[in-house]
Amino acid sequence: MTGAGPARDRLLQTVVEQLAGQGIADRSLRALATATGTSHRMLIYHFGSREGLLTEVVAAVEAGQQAALAALTADPAAGPREVVDRFWVTVSAGARRYGPLFFELSAQAMQGRAHAARLRETLVAPWIAPLGALLERGGLAPAAARTRARLVIGAARGLLHDALVTGEFTEADAAMADLTALALPP
Repeated sequence: MTGAGPARDRLLQTVVEQLAGQGIADRSLRALATATGTSHRMLIYHFGSREGLLTEVVAAVEAGQQAALAALTADPAAGPREVVDRFWVTVSAGARRYGPLFFELSAQAMQGRAHAARLRETLVAPWIAPLGALLERGGLAPAAARTRARLVIGAARGLLHDALVTGEFTEADAAMADLTALALPP
């Protein structure tokens, strides 16, 4: 049985921060416990297993980004370009810390690792609906809005990957600005 509550939430955030800085690789539950100042028994109590912990890390990272997008799309007066430009600023700033963890977990989802399986369901589909709705609000037909949403998601993640590998965030920012000007209604 896994524990719940504020202590669990704080511990999860500590683990996310540790993994953001050091990566997952093949780190054991004991190594994660030591690095986060807890015991492996507490991690097992709260998360059930290493895979359970990593599943929760995936959920926490995705939930944070989805909450940021939801907050930005909640303003009915904001147009698609404004929302995506503001979201890009938020995501690219966070990517400097959490991007390597995000891409490591994404690669593990591609490899079929159990703890990252949830990403197969949450990495793209939940993003298309809010972005698609935003683009429909900007005047695109529903099918075109969904396709354009997928384009923006894929391009943004590609630019983040590029910037994380090369360190060229200014160039990635410029490319994203060009993309939003070309692909999104005002």
